[in-house]
Amino acid sequence: MSWGVQVVQLEKILLSLAVVTNQSEEERSRALKEVHILSKCNSYFVVKYYHSWIEINRLYIQMEFCPQSLRELLSDKDTLFNRQTAQSFNIYEYFISCEIFKELLQCLEYLHGLHPPIIHRDIKPANILILQNTSNNSFVKLGDFGLATENNRALMSHTRGPGTPDFIAPEVVINNTYDFKADIFGLGVIGFKLFEINTVYWQCSGQIQIDLI
Repeated sequence: MSWGVQVVQLEKILLSLAVVTNQSEEERSRALKEVHILSKCNSYFVVKYYHSWIEINRLYIQMEFCPQSLRELLSDKDTLFNRQTAQSFNIYEYFISCEIFKELLQCLEYLHGLHPPIIHRDIKPANILILQNTSNNSFVKLGDFGLATENNRALMSHTRGPGTPDFIAPEVVINNTYDFKADIFGLGVIGFKLFEINTVYWQCSGQIQIDLI
């Protein structure tokens, strides 16, 4: 499956148009599931879904355009705040980091408060989108719901092991029974990165990481 993204301006609104091509049946099903979940979300904390359609074996998904992700912000943070990596945060960087983390908590609070709750299952900096201009004092949005699923009952069985290494909760890696709290682990890892908390966790991988937890 391949994705192409175009940016379209409609009046004063910038839209992102994702074009999904070369799909297998499984991939198309996954893309349509993402559309279904996005269509159920209506919040400032989730990238806005507008419309989707299939045309000549291509799936088109029209969404809100967010120009940056938290991954890019984290990579540029030292430069933005004129700080060496080993130096402590100044007061501005600290409070901006706190605001970002607060909005991330609100993002997950919204998803997990739906009926049924939605588990994102791929919480990582690349999937946290940043708006440059906003009218509601909120800059952070969750995007990429390709692995998201609905949690229709407590501790239900889900696909085992989806997500990105380093951000996957241990219960997802070692078991196939988990609920929306699996997203909280990824959020905690992002907190370590956002506030640059160095732990031995980053110096190992796989089973060793799980054992440390």
